[in-house]
Formats: sequence, C-alpha cells, structure tokens
Amino acid sequence: MKNLKIDINNTLGFVNKEDIYALQPDIDKHHRALLEKTGKGNDFLGWIDLPSSINADVLNKIEADAKRISGIAEVFVVIGIGGSYLGARAVIDALSGAFGALQNEGKFPQIVYAGNNISEDYLVELLALLDKKEYAVAVISKSGTTTEPAIAFRLVKNHLEKKYGKTGARERIIAITDKAKGALKKLATNENYTTYDIPDDVGGRYSVLTPVGLLPIAVAGIDIKKLVAGAVAAEKEICNTSEIDKNPSALYAATRNILHRNGKQTEILANFQPYLQYFTEWWKQLYGESEGKENKGIFPAGVNFTTDLHSMGQYIQEGTRNIFETVISVEQSKKKLQIPADAENLDGLNFLAGKNIQEVNKMAEAGTQLAHVDGNVPNIKITIPQLNEESLGELIYFFEFACGLSGYLLGVNPFDQPGVEAYKNNMFALLDKPGFEQQSKILKERLK
Repeated sequence: MKNLKIDINNTLGFVNKEDIYALQPDIDKHHRALLEKTGKGNDFLGWIDLPSSINADVLNKIEADAKRISGIAEVFVVIGIGGSYLGARAVIDALSGAFGALQNEGKFPQIVYAGNNISEDYLVELLALLDKKEYAVAVISKSGTTTEPAIAFRLVKNHLEKKYGKTGARERIIAITDKAKGALKKLATNENYTTYDIPDDVGGRYSVLTPVGLLPIAVAGIDIKKLVAGAVAAEKEICNTSEIDKNPSALYAATRNILHRNGKQTEILANFQPYLQYFTEWWKQLYGESEGKENKGIFPAGVNFTTDLHSMGQYIQEGTRNIFETVISVEQSKKKLQIPADAENLDGLNFLAGKNIQEVNKMAEAGTQLAHVDGNVPNIKITIPQLNEESLGELIYFFEFACGLSGYLLGVNPFDQPGVEAYKNNMFALLDKPGFEQQSKILKERLK
C-alpha cells in the first residue's frame, strides 16, 4: 500500500510462519465471500466498495453544509452512540490538534459529543455551555429511538427551539438517518431538517466514510476528499488480491487468528501518539462488536504509550501471558521541537540535548517493543508515515476489511450485534416501559 506497512516479524518467535500461510485457502474463500457478498451478514457489506462509490456531489454538499455551520456556530454538537460518533471522533481527534478550537482560534467550531452516555451531570453541563455559545447539531441515528441519543436530542432540540425559535432551530439541525423510515426520519421530514441518508447496507461501526462520519469531520476543518482518497487507495489494493503476501488486511487477519489459536486471547492496540486515543476506541468497537459472539472472539483492549507504560505497562510486561500487541507506529511528526541543553543538568537529561522529541519517542517505541517481545508478548507493527487524511483513510479501510476476514476465520457473523439488546431490554423493564411488565417484576425481584 502507498502509506501503510505491516510487519509480523515479532510474532514469529511465538507462531510459525507456515501456520499463518496455511490459512491462505480460508483467506481466499473469505475474501471472495466479502467481495461477492455471499457470506454471513452479506446484507451489511455496503462498506466494501463504499470509498470508490462515494458521489462527488455528496462530498461537495457535505463541504457546503460544513462551511455554512462554521459561519453560524462556535460549537457543533454531534449526537450519536457507538459507530454513530466513534469514527468521526477518531479522525477529528487525530487530525485537529491537541487543543481543538483553542488551537484553530475559532476558525472551525469546537466539536462536542452527546448521546453517548446517560450521565445527568454531563448533559446539564452541556446545556449550560450551549446557553453561552452559538451552536448547531447533527443527530445521527438510523431509528431515532436508541435511548442515549434520543434522550440527548430531545433535550438539545428543546434547548435549540427556546434559544432560536422553531424556525431558527431548523436551520441548525442536521439529521443523519434512514432514507425512508424511522422516528428520526419522520421528524426530519415534518420539520424540514437538512438530512443525509445512512446506507441500508452499512452498519454503524463501518459507517465513518458515510455522512455519519464525514459531516462532523468536515465541520472540524478536515479535508474529507483526501480522507476518502486514502480509503480508495486501500480499497483498490486490498480488494485486488487475497494473497497474504500482497494484502496487508489478509496478513493481519491471518496472523492475529493464529496467535489466538495459540492461546493469545487478548489483543492490545498500542500507539505512541495521544492523538490516536479515540482511533483506538473506534477500533475496539469495530473488533469487539464484530467478533465477540457465540462465546468466541479476541478481546480488544487499548493503551496509549508512553503514558500507559507507567500503569498498564507493568501488566503487559509481566502479567498473564495471554496477550499480544498491535502497534500503530507513526514515522514522522508534523512539527519539530528540540530538547535544550541545561547548564546545571540536575535532571541528567543533557545526553538528550539537541535531539528532537520525535527521536526520543521513536526510541521509546523501539525499546518498548523489544521489552514486550522479551516478556513473551508478540507484536504486530502497522506503520503509517504521518498522521494525515490519506494515511487515516488507508488505516480505516485496512482495519475494516481485516475485521471482516477475521470474523469469518473465527466462524462468526462480523456484521451483526445481537448481544447489544440484552442491557436495553433489562433497562426498559426496570424503567417500566409499556410491554415489559412481566420482565419488570422478575428483574426487580432479582435486585432485592
């Protein structure tokens, strides 16, 4: 691939290369099933050719709406949960700078998130902030009835209409929802909101390259055309061949599954850039929700180094040996900063004087990888040259396709999430939702 590289050399002391390549017939079969849309969950495979099929007119419309929002809002509230916000936040946090709107001096709105929790304090603080700021909203939900975003939108919509009036509120709400049905679609039609469609055949965790992710990303001032171009490049290469040697998604899927078969039950995604914290959260949902079924799956965890080397690093080095690491390595920093010399040298760091911070970080990365391999933690390394739109577009598509292959190798449907409903049904029963009366009695008795 143009930007992304994968290295499995630090797994080969733990598994045999022959075992990885012995999966080639299965990879061939599953690669074909994804492309031909014949495998499990094939009605949710619209993401496969999504990058190359994105209409230029849609991108232009998104950019125009983003520009309009930037002209009227200091804050942009993204209301959604799971895949309805994680993909956007992953890209925005990676590319907007560490200090967001403080850094861009108000050129683009500050992106804030709601509907991803049920915290009363959070929502009270959000509404207090919105009292003081000019703002607009994207509400993202296929159905419009998912509890967390539905509660948040009810509150924010009420706040908007009080602040701007119903007509003014309409101009500040964008609904991203089902193209034909559902409560949010009905409301958006009745109120004449600006709308974008969520494709029927794209599930939430695969939706970052639809308006679900692209609109908030564009509002944050990020070039969505470059992001899509990176994904298109990845799609072209990954879909072109199933050969493990030539397809990085195939190599990743095969290697992690062989590690899993050899007792490595937990995969830790590690990075050495704080900007990638929410990329890790997106990855955790993608793999956890896709693979964790039928009492199967590799447990996805995440760490942010070097920060977490001073906490989770101890466990990774010497804890239960059922883990492997996948490291996202960023070769180049965007900016340069040297460590100065100090005449007194009380901290003993003059041996670093004149070195760039990135050089120190890269040596921390290399030293950590060697230490963890010596501690019996296999490492897969995924390298991108820099944090930019093209590299992230490639990385997103790489992980999505690998997830499909990996789920099929595990024998599960990577494109459904039946277990998500369990907590919702219990919550509805405990809140006395009509229709849940019998279950309510049972659960309340259990809680006594």
